[in-house]
Amino acid sequence: MEMPRPSPDHPKRATVSQADRDGRASTHFETVCPIFRVQDLAASIDYYVRTLGFSLDWQQDGVASVSRDDTGLFLCQGDQGNPGAWVWIGVGDAQALYEEYRAAGATVRHPPTNFDWALEIQVEDLDGNVLRLGSAPLPDRDFGPWLDMRGNKWVQGPDGSWAQESADGQEGK
Repeated sequence: MEMPRPSPDHPKRATVSQADRDGRASTHFETVCPIFRVQDLAASIDYYVRTLGFSLDWQQDGVASVSRDDTGLFLCQGDQGNPGAWVWIGVGDAQALYEEYRAAGATVRHPPTNFDWALEIQVEDLDGNVLRLGSAPLPDRDFGPWLDMRGNKWVQGPDGSWAQESADGQEGK
């Protein structure tokens, strides 16, 4: 995957005078590419390509780049980062992606759940890294529970605050 490069007249590209006024450097941030630490690079590439629908862009010396549409990830064997990292990726249709991933045998740790920020699913790779994949929230669906990194469910109260759900399914204190 070649990293996208905005044109010099890109509307989000800051000019030197704008940067000077804001007190920031006069450079434009272009793209982000998370790095996931993996134990077995070949197995991880296979999972991302065959199960999650990514393409292998390149592989060299224990590092690989995989991408799907405009999203790229680096997979790094035994280095750079910690297992169990999380990344949020915006997608066109989280419900359709959930159906695709279920059919492909992906490890879905949380099915499509509606929140005020997105309809979101959580998918886990072979090393416990989590991809949070979200599309526009559904206006006709209640908000669901949040699943944290330990697998605990959190529910949103009427006042908008979040509380951990107890073992009996009731809101905890």
